[in-house]
Amino acid sequence: MLPLAQMAVNVLTTADGREKTALSRKYAAEWQATRARGETPEIGRAEPPMQPARPKKPELLSPRDVPHRKPGTPEGRIALLHAVAHIELNAVDLHWDIIPRFAHVKMPMGYYDDWVKAADEESKHFNLMADCLEEVGSHYGALPAHAGMWRAAEDTADDFMGRLAVVPMVLEARGLDVTPNMIRLFKQAKATSAVAALETIYAEEVAHVAYGSKWFHFLCGRNDLDPKQAFHELVQTYFHGALKPPFNEEKRAEAGIPPDFYWPLAVST
Repeated sequence: MLPLAQMAVNVLTTADGREKTALSRKYAAEWQATRARGETPEIGRAEPPMQPARPKKPELLSPRDVPHRKPGTPEGRIALLHAVAHIELNAVDLHWDIIPRFAHVKMPMGYYDDWVKAADEESKHFNLMADCLEEVGSHYGALPAHAGMWRAAEDTADDFMGRLAVVPMVLEARGLDVTPNMIRLFKQAKATSAVAALETIYAEEVAHVAYGSKWFHFLCGRNDLDPKQAFHELVQTYFHGALKPPFNEEKRAEAGIPPDFYWPLAVST
């Protein structure tokens, strides 16, 4: 089996979404089977690209240039599915990137287990969304997409705790806030496949946010830092924009993020 860091770079340098996620799931299965045998696989070192490989489509636009469609229309629902597919594909790369990017920092094996599992689940989520798009006669790449999705990774490429604070604890936590409304929208449209896919994503994303919180707190303990203060400072440094309520306080708490982490940032920005 390849060292885990090299597996991650191989995923990051695969452009096609379906091929990327197939490779991601293959590597995750290999890793998990090895760990289930009680073995400790090699993490290794490999140089991740500053930007992951991407297919020629979708066209990536500035957020202000991405067309807005009414979510209550069939076209709007397709656009929403496409946007979620794009988020999930970026999440696959984000969760693999965090492994080689910070492989120089000694971490427990459970850290790698968590992010391999998260990358595997994000791969499943992308495929669920791609399947939903194809079911309604579209496909991933048919519409333009948000070009800023990778910015958090670039901004935190040299800051391990910054990456954990901004990606799982802010960006993925935002998914916990907005997904229930998306589920309601597709239920109203009787889009059963989309509802099932989004409910799967919603259930599994809580754990991804929790992994971020767990390992952020681990590093705070190792470095004798106050977690709340460190989180506030890192988010103010690396996150571009306000933390916008309403917040899904129940699911955020389930993921290990208490209200005093995010409410002061929403109020002060």
